[in-house]
Amino acid sequence: MSVEHVIAIVGFGGMGSQHGKILSGISRIKVAGIYDILETRQQFAIDKGFYVYKSYEEILQDSTVNTVLIATPNDSHRDIAIAALKAGKHVICEKPVTLNSRQLEEIIETAETYNKVFVVHQNRRWDEDYLVMKKLYDEGILGDVFHLETRVQGSRGIPGDWRHQKEFGGGMMLDWGVHLIDRLLIMIKEKITSLQCKMSYVLGNDVDDGFRLTINFESGKTAFVEVGTCNYITLPKWYMCGTTGTAIIEDWEMNGQVITLKTFNDKDATPIEAGAGLTKTMAPRELDTVNTNPIPRFDTDVREFYHNFIDVTEGKGEILVKNEEVLRVMKVIEAAFLSDELNQVVLFD
Repeated sequence: MSVEHVIAIVGFGGMGSQHGKILSGISRIKVAGIYDILETRQQFAIDKGFYVYKSYEEILQDSTVNTVLIATPNDSHRDIAIAALKAGKHVICEKPVTLNSRQLEEIIETAETYNKVFVVHQNRRWDEDYLVMKKLYDEGILGDVFHLETRVQGSRGIPGDWRHQKEFGGGMMLDWGVHLIDRLLIMIKEKITSLQCKMSYVLGNDVDDGFRLTINFESGKTAFVEVGTCNYITLPKWYMCGTTGTAIIEDWEMNGQVITLKTFNDKDATPIEAGAGLTKTMAPRELDTVNTNPIPRFDTDVREFYHNFIDVTEGKGEILVKNEEVLRVMKVIEAAFLSDELNQVVLFD
């Protein structure tokens, strides 16, 4: 297949170089080059075989470039994106796309004015753990899901770069929260009625090193989203409860299980000794009344994101990561920060 699309990467740090690695393996795409303000990243790109633009303006003036891919610190996304769109380029932007919803609306308006495609790289929609849980949810394997928990935890603190600084859009809500909330809202397609969030600042940074967010949906479903960077023992990545089953994914290695009900007509439970007392309510079920299975596996390929983007620029398909979805996530994040500031539940419309 011949090369159809030419992309220039702005920002060649961790994510920019990852984009370069993936894009170099897609035959439909050619990476024209990269631009980064740091000489160390420029040299790194040269060592990887990429052309290095002398300035961002050089990219904008390069008529061979169809698309600008933005992988810079979060505070710079808006200006870079708007300049690219006005120069007649399509734009792929890293997340969080902007620091607030109004900035995102400005970009969307510019893309519409100049008739260009703008999309946010919500790559973790292609994580296997998420796709498995979404499948269980969509197919009703657990019955009517009434509560789920999604989290990521580690013990290494915030990465030692601009993510420590508020003015650059640092902190875990904008780093990981934007992913977990995005996936949650794609899974539960319901109106949010309210939410409550508590940010963590235990490591002494100016930005949050974690958070705990509870979201309440119109049907009564609840979701708990948690990110932590000072957790030496981690809790499960996913825990989903339905009326006839429960699913858990423990870790990145996809350890976990799905337990579903065979029959609710279990014989009356025999009391068990629990702590300093007895309980029938919390006694385990008889094994022949439930099905216990390992977590199913799911084939996934993040390159679908790039192929979809190119198809859309050629008028051949519908964008997978829709701007209205990303905008809703940004508004949930804003409500979460407000909830933490006010220390109260915030209504959401």
